[in-house]
Amino acid sequence: MVYIVDKLKEFSTCMPYVPKPLDLSPPIVEGNVSTDNQTQSTMSTEQEEEEFIKNNYVARTLLNEPELPAITWTNWYKEINWPQATLLCLEPFIALYGIFTTSFAWQTAIFTLIWYFLTGFGITAGYHRLFAHRAYEATKTLRYILLTFGAGAVQGSAQWWSRGHRAHHRYTDTDLDPYSAHKGMFYSHIGWLIFKPRRKPGVADVTDLNHDPTIQWQHRNYISLAFFMSFVLPTLICGLGWNDYRGGYFFAGVLRLVFVHHSTFCVNSLAHYLGDTPFDDRHTPRDHFITALVTLGEGYHNFHHEFPSDYRNALRWFQYDPTKLLIEFFKLIGLASNLKEFPNNEIEKGRYTMVHKELEKLGRTIAWPKRNAELPIITFEEYQELSKKDDGRALILIAGFIHDAGHFIDSHPGGRALIKSYIGKDATVAFYGGIHDHNTAAHNMLAMMRVAICKYGGEVEHIKKRLGHVQTATPIFA
Repeated sequence: MVYIVDKLKEFSTCMPYVPKPLDLSPPIVEGNVSTDNQTQSTMSTEQEEEEFIKNNYVARTLLNEPELPAITWTNWYKEINWPQATLLCLEPFIALYGIFTTSFAWQTAIFTLIWYFLTGFGITAGYHRLFAHRAYEATKTLRYILLTFGAGAVQGSAQWWSRGHRAHHRYTDTDLDPYSAHKGMFYSHIGWLIFKPRRKPGVADVTDLNHDPTIQWQHRNYISLAFFMSFVLPTLICGLGWNDYRGGYFFAGVLRLVFVHHSTFCVNSLAHYLGDTPFDDRHTPRDHFITALVTLGEGYHNFHHEFPSDYRNALRWFQYDPTKLLIEFFKLIGLASNLKEFPNNEIEKGRYTMVHKELEKLGRTIAWPKRNAELPIITFEEYQELSKKDDGRALILIAGFIHDAGHFIDSHPGGRALIKSYIGKDATVAFYGGIHDHNTAAHNMLAMMRVAICKYGGEVEHIKKRLGHVQTATPIFA
């Protein structure tokens, strides 16, 4: 791979990727070296499949570790993760009960919104971008803060959450993805939490998390932290602050938790269904503003899956990503550092690839002129003789190509007489400005009328090679 070093030096990035060249002498090419084209595979289809399985972790695991039996009406109650299912299914009903039985206090409403963002950022800025993806570095103080608020979102410890999320990125859309979008919107949103997994998620390296004292502190104390941050503390703040214990519990505690849960769940479900794929379309992650709104900025998911170690989820100033702004604020006050960004050069490659794909898709719907190699080559004299025949054709030579304008002659904006006056002649000068300098659409339409190439007429390199002609051609200027 070749990198344009001078260009890349202009880019500001915490993720340098230009390798230092090795000081090696050029390889010596020997005479009888077999090429890739000469090397042919002698393996049978069965052998190739065995070789693939042997060298592919996902295929090997799926073959050797079959999933649990499917969930049916007769065994469903055995396959439910009852602690998680109880929490996730009861909390909306408790929140509804609170809404209908608890008086409204504006202070509690404001605090509920604040508490939603604080515990939500514990997931997005903490669990997700810091611990799962290591997209930036944080001081120990900030790590403890994010872990504490993250526990208030009641989504498991950061170690458990990050392990599953790393598996999700490594095995996206496969059966080793713990919340694969291919299993349906319900499953990827909440079903994977309610039901026992059909198989173990794929392996993911969490060595760094195992050796992180802040992560281990939260993991050991997660239950008490989650209960305190999610229910006890918001109840006490509202109660001691403005005597609204019930509002603190039902609104800042339970109702807020419902929204935090489903906000995060939308990253696994909605972000894999709604939107477009500006960087890659091989997998399900998508970018969409609505998803970003309901997930604290995690909705530009196609970008995130392509560049997971980037601390940003949105690139444009108008794209909603409050988590990115919060991380930048942490850096400003000295709590965060080494904010990682993928080189813009590589990001633009992703955009280019997808635009190119769309153009190719459009191109397959368009009828194109015959390739030059498919056209016969005739002399100018042969062209003149053919043009005299009364066979309904109207042969005209333009820029070395002979065109049949017979079906177009009545539609020509310049009139029939102009076309007929150039039959059997060279109309290159007239077409290229002598009479009218035609637009791109005219050039495209004319190319569809090509029926032959005039030998030595407006020569181009590939024609000279085919004919063995080495004389300098007379150029035709547009």
